[in-house]
Amino acid sequence: MKSNWKRNGVIYIIILLAAVLLFSFLMPGGEEPAEVPLSLIVSMSQNDEIQRITVEGDLLTVATVNGQEIKAYKEVSSSLYDIEGLKLDNVVVDVKGSSGINWGGLIINILPFLLLIFLFFLIFRQARGANNQAMSFGRSRARLFPASRTSVTFDDVAGAEEAKEDMQEVVDFLKSKEKFQSLGARIPKGVLLVGPPGTGKTLMARAVAGEADVPFFSISGSEFVEMFVGVGASRVRDLFDQAKRNTPCIIFIDEIDAVGRQRGTGLGGSHDEREQTLNQILVEMDGFDTNTSVIVIAATNRPDILDPALLRPGRFDRRVVLDLPDIVGRLAILKVHSNGKPLDKDVSLETLAKGTVGFSGADLANLVNEAAILSARRNKKVIGMDELEESIDRVLAGPERKSRKISPKEKEITAYHEAGHALVGRMLPNADPVHKISIVARGITGGYTKQLPAEDRYLHTRSYMKDMLAYALGGRAAEEIVFNEITDGARSDIERSTKLARAMVTDYGMSDKLGPRTFGHKEEMVFLGREISEQRDYSEEVARQIDEEVQNIIETAHKTARGILTKNRKKLELLAKELISRETLEGKELEKFFNEIGLAKPGQKVKKTTIPAPVKPVAEGESVPQPKKASAVPKLVPKQTPAPSD
Repeated sequence: MKSNWKRNGVIYIIILLAAVLLFSFLMPGGEEPAEVPLSLIVSMSQNDEIQRITVEGDLLTVATVNGQEIKAYKEVSSSLYDIEGLKLDNVVVDVKGSSGINWGGLIINILPFLLLIFLFFLIFRQARGANNQAMSFGRSRARLFPASRTSVTFDDVAGAEEAKEDMQEVVDFLKSKEKFQSLGARIPKGVLLVGPPGTGKTLMARAVAGEADVPFFSISGSEFVEMFVGVGASRVRDLFDQAKRNTPCIIFIDEIDAVGRQRGTGLGGSHDEREQTLNQILVEMDGFDTNTSVIVIAATNRPDILDPALLRPGRFDRRVVLDLPDIVGRLAILKVHSNGKPLDKDVSLETLAKGTVGFSGADLANLVNEAAILSARRNKKVIGMDELEESIDRVLAGPERKSRKISPKEKEITAYHEAGHALVGRMLPNADPVHKISIVARGITGGYTKQLPAEDRYLHTRSYMKDMLAYALGGRAAEEIVFNEITDGARSDIERSTKLARAMVTDYGMSDKLGPRTFGHKEEMVFLGREISEQRDYSEEVARQIDEEVQNIIETAHKTARGILTKNRKKLELLAKELISRETLEGKELEKFFNEIGLAKPGQKVKKTTIPAPVKPVAEGESVPQPKKASAVPKLVPKQTPAPSD
């Protein structure tokens, strides 16, 4: 914007100067001297009244003896030779400019015209530039990364070993395609990378280019479509033309679902600009041979909405899935992103990998970066386990809100609520182990309890789901038992429980009464971008039975949680008071406290230990009471809570 203002300002100044010069050139000057006949000059010379005559063009300057000067123009009929031919006694005739050019006058006369010519040149040049810019809409906006700049390799991609094996074939083809062609093999023209956001699809494509050492064209699907008709198709043609001139190379189209959405779903019909762009992509991918060594790699997290013609063999005929990493993949990703960073000796990447179930590669990279920022904020030289654990909590629940002022009563309710979650989760045989309890507010939550799965789960049993329902309702049950009152703090717990219970009945077929079938047909609204809406395919009687089954499952889980907490009421109070005192318990400290109060895992024996007395705050002016000997807890084996009948 600033450069345009400067350029226009220069043009305006030039226009102003040209106008001033042209005006001064066209406007007449001062009063012209009258013409004097030569006879008068001759007579003055004969009377010895003239001392010198200066001739400069048509202007005569006559210097008299008295020191006066007479300026006059020659007669039109007279010429310079008339003056030179006169026999003027005692008169000096000085003729100027008779053999040269008057450059000053010439420049003054020509300069306005030169400025006007220069002005028109600038105007036409600017108009031509605007025209070129308008015509450049059809040029591809893909960013070209030369082979020397693609420094990413497969070593930088962790947690996707199967995907790297599939993409290794593309690398081998780009390096030595003769090996495949000699066997009659045809490398896929297009590779579609499918996976949730943050799983490394773009990184994988750049790693392929880095391993093969070839140029890399990168463009987003949204950059093809403009408001002008035909621009997207023109950009597709230009992109493939550039790729063919730089073979071997890779074309990477990120978020291809922006233009590859199934045709016929828009309001513009076949004339829709997005569909025209998709048609051109289909033509280009079907129109070049694999011998050109151009590989098209596309990425999307919505493969279900892509047009079938785009996925058929001959276009994107290979699909590579990059899913969320498992515990081994998360450990490898953490090692990659922590490489080169100073870690404390007590940092356990294995523990972090266990506690980050569901994290993508981008989430793990952000986790390590947040820990480094937090360590620098605390003026530490190394990144400790505390900072890494804090980063996980920030990602899951948000930053701590220590400045939030809550009353002692609300703090007590929060402590019992979270203690109820933890105690129920501790006693249930199929629930994930409890790793951390905190009553420090984070984000929109007043406290939270975090579980640490012993292993990644890909199949979930009905017993596991029922135990997780009881765990989720443990906070609500604790409020009912201790305070004989309920709050809205269990809102999210109830919401998750209701969704899980309904899914058990309608999606997973886990209801003995309704049997192994699904209820509700999920229809895709193609004209609204394939939005999903549920259509009922069952009667009102079945709907009533579904509601009854969901209600029965939730009530059974609630009774299970109340039974565990009622049986372990004293341990619930000890755990809640410890949370009020320390606010956070996690890891080894939490496990040690569980053992101290005799809260063992199902099937685990508890050794005889002592129960610490709860710390009572001392008011000002009171004497500090002497600690009493802790009472002994007899050795006991907690009885496993049986799962409710189906």
